[in-house]
Amino acid sequence: MPAPQRSNRAYRVVARIVRPVLFAMMRRDWRGAEHLPASGGFIAAANHMTNLDPLTFAHYLYDHGFAPKILAKASLFKYPVLGATLRATGQIPVFRNTSQAGQSLDSAVQALRDGECVAVFPEGTLTRDPDLWPMVGKTGVARLALMTRAPVIPVAQWGPQDILGRYSKVLKPFPRKKVSVVAGPPVVLDDLYDRPLDTATLREATERVLAAITVILEDLRGEPAPEVRFDVRRAKPAGERPDDGDRPTTPTNA
Repeated sequence: MPAPQRSNRAYRVVARIVRPVLFAMMRRDWRGAEHLPASGGFIAAANHMTNLDPLTFAHYLYDHGFAPKILAKASLFKYPVLGATLRATGQIPVFRNTSQAGQSLDSAVQALRDGECVAVFPEGTLTRDPDLWPMVGKTGVARLALMTRAPVIPVAQWGPQDILGRYSKVLKPFPRKKVSVVAGPPVVLDDLYDRPLDTATLREATERVLAAITVILEDLRGEPAPEVRFDVRRAKPAGERPDDGDRPTTPTNA
């Protein structure tokens, strides 16, 4: 398979190492690639259940000709090997609650203007929903989409959690697990473009993105999602951990 045109040498080297490992652990069910734009920058937005998600998400996009720029927590860039890999492949650090927070958005905006695929997890971290449904998201994806007017492609994943549990550090690669990654049509946001970029608009755009992901996930799982989306600010499921974001595993969006 030819490497994506926009992939650099480091990206191709990492792909040659990681893709065979993923092939060995999973049976791919890749669908919906016809919804990925043939040209121009776009945002790919996916649900987030396990620290393996970024790799399966990137694998799906890479297999369809895109070398995604993933928004990754800045803390992950501090680990020697992982950080060097993230920098070399052009991933975008997210600086949470600091004076540098705006740099992440600026970098993502520039990547989209350069025609790149920017990959995000709207929930900001692993879902806290007890049954792994998408929870209430952060508004970063909405802000990015409304500022750039780049298309947002919803992507649902199901199966990575069978290889690596939500909070587990132990891989279960055998027997090979089925991993489904399915993209849907662009989320309709154009009616929000001329509205003020206030909290109400950002929350509405964010919920539209999550709703589109959830619809695809319902089809993958063969069951309906809860009527009320889990909100970590209002409830905490049994066994919730305070933070899973600083582990030196794989990048996740903020």
